[in-house]
Amino acid sequence: MKPSLFAHQPITNPLEAKSCQELTDLELAQVLASRLALGNGDWHRQKGNRSIRAREQAAAALVALLRDQPQMALEHLQQAAGWLDRTVSAPPCPDHGR
Repeated sequence: MKPSLFAHQPITNPLEAKSCQELTDLELAQVLASRLALGNGDWHRQKGNRSIRAREQAAAALVALLRDQPQMALEHLQQAAGWLDRTVSAPPCPDHGR
């Protein structure tokens, strides 16, 4: 899978500075995507949870759409669909290959 949408730009928590009504659609989507993204500590435990992984990918797709990146959005949506229809599975842990 391609690198995350968030690899190039750190996501700060805009909720700390603004109320929800003041946030842009992109900021709201970024907060949601950040909350739904699996962290390093959760990866081993949740890597095969299809619902969680589909949510993670769908939220990333929304961020891409709001950034006017339709190809990246489509890739994330295809990954989300793959988790749901069982055509995608978790890759092996990168640390175990070392």
